Amino acid sequence: MAQEGEGRFENMGRKVDEHLGDFPDRFEAEVRRVIAYLNDRVVLEVRENGSKALRVAADQLNKLAEHLESRRGR
Repeated sequence: MAQEGEGRFENMGRKVDEHLGDFPDRFEAEVRRVIAYLNDRVVLEVRENGSKALRVAADQLNKLAEHLESRRGR
């Protein structure tokens, strides 16, 4: 009886292996590809345009502060 249960479990394990196959290897490769993209493209873009983005954000924050101060004076 125990062997019969083990056989079903082993069959299930084989089916899972057939479906997942090399998933861990493919997943790791995909993660490496995403990391390379972030390093090569996103980080480079932030370095090149980061100061401009900070200036725009600072300008918007300044406008917000002025708006809040004007509403307080009402």
